[in-house]
Amino acid sequence: MREFVYYSQTGVTAGNLIKDDLMRAGRIDIACQFIIQSLFVSRAMRNDVRVHLILMGPPDSPKHLEIFPGKNLDGVEGKIDISKKDVAGLIKRMLYKYKEGRRVEVGTGYFVEKKSFVKLMEEFVRDKKEIYILDKRGEDIRDVELGENCVFVVGDHDGIPKNEMKWVKHIPFRKINVGPKMLFASQVAVIVNNECDRKE
Repeated sequence: MREFVYYSQTGVTAGNLIKDDLMRAGRIDIACQFIIQSLFVSRAMRNDVRVHLILMGPPDSPKHLEIFPGKNLDGVEGKIDISKKDVAGLIKRMLYKYKEGRRVEVGTGYFVEKKSFVKLMEEFVRDKKEIYILDKRGEDIRDVELGENCVFVVGDHDGIPKNEMKWVKHIPFRKINVGPKMLFASQVAVIVNNECDRKE
């Protein structure tokens, strides 16, 4: 199982704040693109990838959204909704279903809860996952022997804040990069998926 974590410093944490202009919803447009590029290939959905969003924007951060779709949110198998508008609608519906103090399964493979980045990382360690944080100063992904249960952590356009990183210093992870240039988060997801596919 391959897992991606997208950390958004500004992504809104209430469904009513996601409207037509996704940029004004704390750059939820970037989160949407990241989900699309992580989960989909031409005419198909990956069945070996799980996506986690950590949203840190107003009004009720942090929110953790977990997406591991075998079906779409309405339970329809084989129906693939991959436009930004569709994915934004998915995030919006998940946030609306949030219940305080609970991990809510919004649909099969879709969960929402209040959980911090640090807590999520600690759970990965407990589950014996190999954690890789994407960083331009990290090792080249092509020089790293990747295992079967990898987690790839990608920050938004502002990266993962230093104050968050200091809380995960006790967690075993490696920093890796996907090449010499800084790329969009969604491009990173494509390249990581491709590198993993090739190694398999």
